[in-house]
Amino acid sequence: MPALVTPFDSNGRVDFAAFEKLLTALRAAGVSGWVPMGSTGEYYSMTDAERDAVLQFVKDFALPGEGLIAGANATTTQGVIENVLRAQRIGYDTVLLPTPFYTRPTQAELLAYYRAVLDATDANLILYSYPDKDGVEVSFEVMDALADHPRVLGIKESSGRLQRAIDIHARYDGRIALISGSDDIALDFMLWGADCWICGPANCMAQACVDLDRTFRSGDLSAAREKMAVLYRAMNILESGKFVQKIKYGCELQGLPVGLGRAPLGELSTEEKAAFKAAVAPLFG
Repeated sequence: MPALVTPFDSNGRVDFAAFEKLLTALRAAGVSGWVPMGSTGEYYSMTDAERDAVLQFVKDFALPGEGLIAGANATTTQGVIENVLRAQRIGYDTVLLPTPFYTRPTQAELLAYYRAVLDATDANLILYSYPDKDGVEVSFEVMDALADHPRVLGIKESSGRLQRAIDIHARYDGRIALISGSDDIALDFMLWGADCWICGPANCMAQACVDLDRTFRSGDLSAAREKMAVLYRAMNILESGKFVQKIKYGCELQGLPVGLGRAPLGELSTEEKAAFKAAVAPLFG
């Protein structure tokens, strides 16, 4: 499931024509659903009206059977609750919830935050742990307390630490689903029970990501390892910085321009473009 970028036109407005072209290409590549308004979608730079318009557009585009997960993050618990309720009114039953950004809550505050969202809404939650970006990890203490809640479905694990993914699988198998969120070790996540991959790079390398997933599911681990080896360099260079800008540039390389990131995100340098283009060249054939 691609963690979708948000296309912008030359005036900085959401470009829904470019969005439709991107979604159509991703569907043709074989993705199984849509995750708009995560950090790859630059939710933090958008107004509530823009966020709702994007959620509505993706909901209207989706076909029966395609998964829908809405990003709903904000700086405050009440802001998140309001985002979740609006997403539910649009038609999203499941939301992706990282820790609130900037505030760096304690683990006790984080548990209270998730419980408040569960109490104020009837949405399904996917927890999201990305400590390098948010400054806080979703601890085992928090997961222990939420593991048996029927609407806590899984955790997108983006720490980049395989040992933690293994621990999540071992500790919560059948209770909290492990969801791959560390793209450069996606195959390792699959081996340790991740049945879902919420993947920002899929915006610009969907076919390669889908091929890896399908090859693994077929049981051909040797071929899956070879595909991951080709993907690894591109995934790794994405993690080195300017993630959103590189993904948007990758879409341009695929003939699916989606504009630039909103300031303060800056443009890639000529050298950065050349390095990323070389890294993804084996994927684009």
